[in-house]
Amino acid sequence: MTIVAPAPPTTKPIGWLNNQPYLLLSLSSLFWAGNIVLARHVGAHIPPITMTTIRWFGVFLILLPFAWPHLKRDWPALRAHLPLMLFLSLIGFAFNNAISYWAMQYTEALNALLIQSSGPLFVALWSLVLFGVRLTGSQLAGIVVSLLGVLVIILRGDLAALASIAFNKGDVMFTWSLIAFGLYSAVIARRPRVHQLSFLSFTTCCGAMMLVPGALWEYSAGITLKLDALTLATMSYILIFPSTLAYLFFNRGVALIGPNRAAPFFHLVPVFGSALAIVLLGEKLQAFHLIGYALVLAGVVTASRQGSAANGSPAK
Repeated sequence: MTIVAPAPPTTKPIGWLNNQPYLLLSLSSLFWAGNIVLARHVGAHIPPITMTTIRWFGVFLILLPFAWPHLKRDWPALRAHLPLMLFLSLIGFAFNNAISYWAMQYTEALNALLIQSSGPLFVALWSLVLFGVRLTGSQLAGIVVSLLGVLVIILRGDLAALASIAFNKGDVMFTWSLIAFGLYSAVIARRPRVHQLSFLSFTTCCGAMMLVPGALWEYSAGITLKLDALTLATMSYILIFPSTLAYLFFNRGVALIGPNRAAPFFHLVPVFGSALAIVLLGEKLQAFHLIGYALVLAGVVTASRQGSAANGSPAK
């Protein structure tokens, strides 16, 4: 999901950047990859539900001054579709992000990055199940190949592990976050016709409020937020880069070259993230990572040769 592109800046460096679609889209992928790697680094330091709650309340407050005129105008349409809007807030912002941050306490950043590559294919599956969007033969083959790649990653390359169902729970949790985002991306086409700022500010606010009970539970269980330098730096990055700038940059890139040409940049997320995880976290690149990523990428390329069933942003 994207928000409305900003007006053309007046300063020369920003004006130049505003007309570089490939750089803008690459930066978006880099920011989203950094979000996953950072979540892995601080997984034991910042409570996941509390972090997600602060993330979406923060984005709402950042957007509110710009979104307020649109919210006032679009309120009747939002209220008329309140059940749908609340459902989108739940699966797209509350559940999806909270469980992905939680999963990062139990899995490696490389695994999460590579599993995320299958995200567009979950969108296609939900579109088929819910709305009867028919897949071509190449799209179906792509889904099968990509899901095989996900299985290789979850099983750490040992397909014999299926006999013992010995999954890493972090991998499974992160896959569930993608399933939720796929549902969100498939259903979002049915949202009311309102301004993107109205939609994003409403859903981020509702998603944050849905997470408040979970954050209070974390606090009561003694899982508290530590207001130290690491926490402040983490939240600053999350609010500014993957939650605000990435969506602005992605939207501008799509406006310049179109969604079909922009879609392949989603797959730079695991490429950037793998490099960041190896350099910053000291994680080891193993053969099953490469095999799984190759299968996922081959599946996505196969599925998108004649147009994928649906398009969606990565799960952040």
